[in-house]
Amino acid sequence: MQISDRIKSLSPSQTLAMSQRSNELKARGVDVINLSVGEPDFNTPEHIKAAAQKAIDDNYTFYTPVGGYQSLREAISRKLDVENGVKFGAGDIVVGNGAKQALCNVILSVVNPGDEVIIPVPAWVSYVEMVKLAEGKNVLVPAGIEQDFKATAAQIEAAITPRTRVLLLCSPSNPTGSVYSREELQAIVDVVARHPEILVISDEIYEHINFTGSFTSLASFPELAGRVVVINGVSKAYAMTGWRIGYMAGPTAVAKAVTKLQSQYTSGPSSIAQKAAEAAYNGPQECVEEMRLAFQRRRDLVVSLAREIKGLEVNEPQGAFYLFPKVTAFLGRRTPDGVVMETSGDIAMYLLEKAHVATVDGEAFCCPGYIRLSYATADDTIREAMKRIADALACLV
Repeated sequence: MQISDRIKSLSPSQTLAMSQRSNELKARGVDVINLSVGEPDFNTPEHIKAAAQKAIDDNYTFYTPVGGYQSLREAISRKLDVENGVKFGAGDIVVGNGAKQALCNVILSVVNPGDEVIIPVPAWVSYVEMVKLAEGKNVLVPAGIEQDFKATAAQIEAAITPRTRVLLLCSPSNPTGSVYSREELQAIVDVVARHPEILVISDEIYEHINFTGSFTSLASFPELAGRVVVINGVSKAYAMTGWRIGYMAGPTAVAKAVTKLQSQYTSGPSSIAQKAAEAAYNGPQECVEEMRLAFQRRRDLVVSLAREIKGLEVNEPQGAFYLFPKVTAFLGRRTPDGVVMETSGDIAMYLLEKAHVATVDGEAFCCPGYIRLSYATADDTIREAMKRIADALACLV
């Protein structure tokens, strides 16, 4: 059976692979703590679920417009105006089946074969693969723990060539939780402003899981007016991962291109989920702050426990719900039965098999030598997981 070269070129998602492996162990009766999945552990708020139930009763059960219901796109437009100081009309917004599809739609719509896409790394696992799918060229800008996992304006300027088409930035970041300050973003904006051929894609899905006290959207800088596409959705802020509603907001030409693309391979997203998302944006926002405070408390807990483990090097993430510790101090060490830890992937697998804690190898995020932990779980679970990790790493000699 022939499989296309396009698909052969893609790498499977290591986050999903590790989650599947941990589920297999759980099915065999092993007590696995899964810190590999980037998913809030909270239930969707009641008023959002009620809106979905009402949508069913009101017979919102037919095909939806390709770009999403007008009422939802207007709600998103108001949110961007009120919360971010950014003006996008409903016609500049396309609702997709999650922020992942919205992002992939944009990349497929603006990147031609050979076009270069600048991506600071560590970066979410799917960015590089989406660029591959578009037959673009990934230009990776490394930003390690010594610079808080944030690329500098100078690094980005050095990466720009005549073939650069897109700068893809994520703040707060998956996998590191780093948040670019307004001053850091301004420096990057000053660079990009000198290159009018570059489109900026700003992944803002973790916008509300932010511990800095403020959030700045790249689309709010007047220097880049008409050159920024915002990616966002309801998955993280409203604990709605399974509802699969995300969106792109950007230049009208890009929105039209994305709508054309989406019309040919998924059509519009779920009617019920859209009505739920509408309630999320139009309804009370106290639930968002309650979850944010819980994540901040967990951040403080996991950082303090990780810093007690000799050999782990950690920063203090300012957003999202991930810790990205450096584990190179354990490379070259051996397990009690003589297995050498040669890569961070070996360490991630060792922690799964020995400590029964699922993490993700930093290689998945284009940054070997690290592992990613998701602390989107209960405080007691975090304590137990970190104890297991500490005990397992202490066995390496």
